[in-house]
Amino acid sequence: MSRLRALWQASVNATKRAVVWNSEDLFPPSERFIFNFNSKDEVNKWHLYSDSEYGGLSSASLEITDSVSGGDTSSTGVFSGNLSLDMSQGSPWRIRRSGFCGMRSKKFDGYIDLDSYDTIAMKLRGDGRTYISTIYTENWVNSPGQEEDNSWQAFVYVPHGSWRILKIPLDSYLPTWKGNVIEANMEMNPSRVVGMSLSLNAEGGIPGAKTGPGDFRLDVDWIKAMRAL
Repeated sequence: MSRLRALWQASVNATKRAVVWNSEDLFPPSERFIFNFNSKDEVNKWHLYSDSEYGGLSSASLEITDSVSGGDTSSTGVFSGNLSLDMSQGSPWRIRRSGFCGMRSKKFDGYIDLDSYDTIAMKLRGDGRTYISTIYTENWVNSPGQEEDNSWQAFVYVPHGSWRILKIPLDSYLPTWKGNVIEANMEMNPSRVVGMSLSLNAEGGIPGAKTGPGDFRLDVDWIKAMRAL
């Protein structure tokens, strides 16, 4: 009887797991955290890049800082640094544009499926500059000579000062190749997201935003996917 009871219990447990899986598949939560900068370990999920890799003099850092409000301690990410249009003397590199920095997530373990969502939301505190949000998807476009992940970009602008929640519809992200918009009729595959990044250039951006060389700072609390439309 004990064996029959064990088999029966195993069957019940398997049925419960199937029911839970099916309900989550049919009714996914209305929002999903992708990154939450509430721990020092969050830094390990990202790597930094800048024109310094090609002889430029820009620099960037990503840190987790703690703040106390009403007796409670909270943590947020700080992406900061300095944009320079200069090049180091004797640099063998010849790049057309300097003055850029970015933070790119390390590749996810496989990919994340955002097909149930239509918007990327971010809680940010900016410095008046224009930043670029990039979503990297598994390469399914198969452009000649392109073996890298597909990249989709949208501008991120937060006025200097207080925290803001910025919502970007997924269909606002444009396909790009080496920073240039691809003039083609393409659609993102949100079910195969392999990474994300935030970056900025010293020049360019939306009208009225701060531009030029100098210091920058973007505070990031979280990044999530949501259904907003």
